[in-house]
Amino acid sequence: MTQTATAPAGRRINRSTLYFFGALGGILFGYDLGIIAAILVIIAKDWHLSGFQKGVVTASLSIGAMIGAAAASRLGDRLGRRRAIMAAALVVIAGTVACMLAQNLPELTIARGVIGIGIGCSSATVPTYLSELAPARLRGALASLNQIFIVSGILIAFLVGYWLASTGNWRGMFAGALVPAVVLLAGLTLLPETPRWLVKAGREQEARAVLVSIHQREAVDDELTTIQEVIRLDAAQRGNLRELWAPWVRPMLLVALLLAVGQQFSGVNAINAYFPTMLVSLGFTTSTALLSAIALGVTKLAFTAWVVFVVDRWGRKPLLLIGNALMFVTLALTGFVVLDVHGKTALGVLTLILLIGYLAAYELGWGAVVWVMMAEVFPLRVRAAGMGVSSVVLWAATGIVTAVFPIMSDKNALGIGHSMWVFAAVNAVLFVLARWLVPETKGRSLEEIELELRGRHRVQPPAAGEVSTVTEV
Repeated sequence: MTQTATAPAGRRINRSTLYFFGALGGILFGYDLGIIAAILVIIAKDWHLSGFQKGVVTASLSIGAMIGAAAASRLGDRLGRRRAIMAAALVVIAGTVACMLAQNLPELTIARGVIGIGIGCSSATVPTYLSELAPARLRGALASLNQIFIVSGILIAFLVGYWLASTGNWRGMFAGALVPAVVLLAGLTLLPETPRWLVKAGREQEARAVLVSIHQREAVDDELTTIQEVIRLDAAQRGNLRELWAPWVRPMLLVALLLAVGQQFSGVNAINAYFPTMLVSLGFTTSTALLSAIALGVTKLAFTAWVVFVVDRWGRKPLLLIGNALMFVTLALTGFVVLDVHGKTALGVLTLILLIGYLAAYELGWGAVVWVMMAEVFPLRVRAAGMGVSSVVLWAATGIVTAVFPIMSDKNALGIGHSMWVFAAVNAVLFVLARWLVPETKGRSLEEIELELRGRHRVQPPAAGEVSTVTEV
């Protein structure tokens, strides 16, 4: 074992530094999601893009992200969570440079796909990294940092887009992603691997050093013992995709997939990616539409920050349900306004207010909570695989929404008003499914959640060299 590999684990790390750099991957996620909104306004005119072409270039990020998320499981288990995130940052840097050099739509689409590979890997790994480092009492708040950084990235993208819009410099808009990518890459060289991965890799002394650096010293022995017990239970089999369908894991897989699909089918990235374009079509000037997007970003950031303070007190499930109810109401009202209000000023202002309300509701519930819970519900042995599958499905759902929305919202198809009603109906269904299927995980360690899941399905602890067994109840 080299000193380079062990040094980060043995160094005492300030918690704020740890969680700041650990969640910084969310900046990349958010910036590249948000910046396309301003870029589309420019290149749609310069390159005469159709609705289909807008959808293709926007959805290319999601297609690449599916590939990155699929690879994240193997990378996270083999290299460790930290190095997997570092690899993702390198890919984003390469893709960003390619976007800056693109000369036509095919080149830009491919380059955005490369960025997506890095973003997908990061989005599947960062929540796991944070959840495995955070104490149980703070895990919801600290894992929510990922969402704070995502919406911060979106806000930064909106600010950069507004600042550069008058120059038409869309290449400079892409270049902004290089800053968080380089900072993330540099910062992670100073941070430790997660104790759970280190114990699983047989590096218990390093794991103890990490636990000492981020937890109260008196809690280290108990936590290390619990991690060792879960890993002993998992030792009979190597985690793989097939195990996600084991009877005792299957309920949590279905919950994670519901959260992944629901987060995107609720309509959020249709609004994030096409908000300025929608406002322009409703009569706003380009400058005013981009300025309004900044108000959107500020709202998202404010409500996400508030969730950090309430997610470990209110619980995950109540926030999901409250968010769904408010999203349904705001989307339904937006549909009525677009269809029934005819004054250009009143139409634009009411639509802006309602969509800001919708995104506030989204960040209150499905924004931060989904990433927290997807990293919580899977057993250790299949956590990386589970997060990989969930993230692939999430990005597939993102791709579908961002590709289809420009077509369905066209005035010759459903139009914006009826499209809002479609998303409102989806949120009504999600409310029912979340209330029925999603468990509460607040205040419990990852190991407690797993041991309860095992006990519920009578998963027998394996003896040495034996395979664990499951008795259905």
